Amino acid sequence: MVAEPPRHKTAARLKSIFRALRYRNFRLFFSGQSISLVGTWMQRVALGWLVYRLSHSAFLLGLVGFSGQIPAFLLAPFAGVLADRWNRHRLLILTQVLAMVQALVLSFLVLTDQVMIWHVIALSILLGIINAFDMPTRQSFMVEMIDDRKDLGNAIALNSSMVNGARLLGPTAAGLLIAWVGEGTCFLLNGISYLAVILSLLLMRITPRAVKPHPLRLWGQLSEGWRYAAGFEPIRAILLMLALVSLAGMPYTVLMPIFAKDILHGGPETLGFLMGAAGIGALAGALHLAARKSVLGLGRMLALAAGLLGLGLMTFSLSRLLWLSLALMLIVGFGQMTQMAGSNTLLQTIVEDDKRGRVMSFYAMAFMGMAPVGSLLAGSLAGRIGAPWTTFIGGLACVAGAVLFARRLPALRKKVHPVYLSMGIIPEIASGIQSATELPTPEEGPK
Repeated sequence: MVAEPPRHKTAARLKSIFRALRYRNFRLFFSGQSISLVGTWMQRVALGWLVYRLSHSAFLLGLVGFSGQIPAFLLAPFAGVLADRWNRHRLLILTQVLAMVQALVLSFLVLTDQVMIWHVIALSILLGIINAFDMPTRQSFMVEMIDDRKDLGNAIALNSSMVNGARLLGPTAAGLLIAWVGEGTCFLLNGISYLAVILSLLLMRITPRAVKPHPLRLWGQLSEGWRYAAGFEPIRAILLMLALVSLAGMPYTVLMPIFAKDILHGGPETLGFLMGAAGIGALAGALHLAARKSVLGLGRMLALAAGLLGLGLMTFSLSRLLWLSLALMLIVGFGQMTQMAGSNTLLQTIVEDDKRGRVMSFYAMAFMGMAPVGSLLAGSLAGRIGAPWTTFIGGLACVAGAVLFARRLPALRKKVHPVYLSMGIIPEIASGIQSATELPTPEEGPK
């Protein structure tokens, strides 16, 4: 047998990684979001630097992070019900327009030198409300852009790679722009960048999904979704693990200006490089997930990723060398993205279609909703014991959660397998969440 040339293998692998891009609607979404998300990351970095420049307060850094993310915790469940009831395509266009307006208002206040901390907090709350509706709608809309359901996991991973490709470019560009022209330009460019994703959404040809009238009112649907998510242990375990990582691990981003300025004795460029390094690691994690042909082994990977994130944060908190801190940010970014995107993929594969919006709203609660509480706690704790020790404790909590999740994998395997069989999904995917228990493939037979 003649071996396949290496270049053919590489081409085949690349085709497999980017296979979801063959769908026109997803291709439009991917291109528009790729531009818009660079602006989003620029705004995130510039916002942290602006707050710290104006206040020199770790607590206010945490408060602004809390203000921007707590609406997701409070409103996402209601947004999930609406995502199941309404046209997700139109709802997503609306959230993007409102986010653009928020960025432009913030840029005006900064560029005219009128901005104050209360402005930043108020506009962060507004963006948080918008994101509370945007995130579950965006995640549940993903399935409407992909014709073949087996490519859904690849689309989710590519979406994550897009987010983190932007995370690589955005913070670095923001650091340079802040040093040259100030934070206001970053907010202005972010506002303009929303035009790309709005245009891409308008160009899509979406077949309206059939939305059956639901006999329950909003509260009844919300309660139904909660019972479904809380009552099925695999969904519950994934959400709890994600919530812990968001609470304890995610707040490191809020404290990053302190590490850049006070610990590593750098400026806005250092902040941009640190966030960019985390973006490179996260991009690597997302591409690693995109290269997977099934979710086989993904359950074990969730536990490993959370543990890797925790260990990376613990070691980063002890570093006083820029090159070492940058290397550790690569590890942190890889672990964070693999855990987050892997959780998304498993949830989207498990959930029933008529409850997708509500379950993804609980995903938004766990991912974005717990982060503000963590940001507020981290800001308060950092003011007492310092940013390094606060980050170390958060990393330790992630490691503990990873161990507990790994111990539950055998039980999760038994409960998720029949669900996949009833949905007609191939056995390889059915065994994805339980790989740690070595579920036999049909070829291997029972063990």
